[in-house]
Amino acid sequence: MHEIDMRLMAYMQSAESGVAVMQPSTIDKALADTRVALDKQFNQAQAHNKGFFLRMSSVGRPICQLWYQKNRPDIKMDKPYNFKLNMVMGDVVETCIKAILTESGVLWEDGHKVELKIGKHTIPGEHDLVIDGKVWDVKSCSPWAYKNKWSSYDALASGDSFGYIGQLAGYAKALDMEPGGWLVYNKANGEYKTVEATEMDFQGELDTIEWKADFLEEDQEFFRVFDPVDETFRKKPTGNKYLCSECGFCDYRYDCWPTLTELPQLCSSAKEPKIMNYIEITSDD
Repeated sequence: MHEIDMRLMAYMQSAESGVAVMQPSTIDKALADTRVALDKQFNQAQAHNKGFFLRMSSVGRPICQLWYQKNRPDIKMDKPYNFKLNMVMGDVVETCIKAILTESGVLWEDGHKVELKIGKHTIPGEHDLVIDGKVWDVKSCSPWAYKNKWSSYDALASGDSFGYIGQLAGYAKALDMEPGGWLVYNKANGEYKTVEATEMDFQGELDTIEWKADFLEEDQEFFRVFDPVDETFRKKPTGNKYLCSECGFCDYRYDCWPTLTELPQLCSSAKEPKIMNYIEITSDD
């Protein structure tokens, strides 16, 4: 267990027992940060709609998705009504984690705006926090993601749909620091853990970021990064094909995959089958 985890959990257990308290100054800082988060989410949205440019929050995304963001922003799918509140809750979780870190005795530095200078490019962003000279991000997630995607660095790297690894590498380079990792919070039950980035191919991530920036600046032709997945049921192929998770989260998937149909899983014995992004259906089930 990381020292950050031990300190945070010890404080939370002490608070649960009625022993530990939270200082007014810590609460005031959290309230001020929450006000900033609400203002950012509800009053500054238009500031991010002034044309495409690469941001630190997007450098880890697949190049095919970035190509669409630059060249076909008009066909982006609308987010559901609850998306904005979900983003706000993520910001609030970050402010609460920072307050708990303070009361746990963990020394940390608040995030601020930075610029990654890589090759001939300058990419802006804003990191979350620094602990012991390393850059960390705070992430909140679903119970499934907490158990699976965030079970280890390797698990994250095998399906990094939102580009968290590239994003962290960019922050670390911009600050001339090492990447620390992620402080991960389970939105369903309050569980918490750290996932360290010690296995990151730091230079490889930076090379990829520079390649993406060059690709987009040079207006190169679109190409798909991912292939469809062959569906199986009880270890036997069904003949159907569906999108991988990276494509399933993409706001441009219907244009990229014209045959896409979202249906409950056809070959399933579950009472409520999960929704699948089918692009080819050949089975009769």
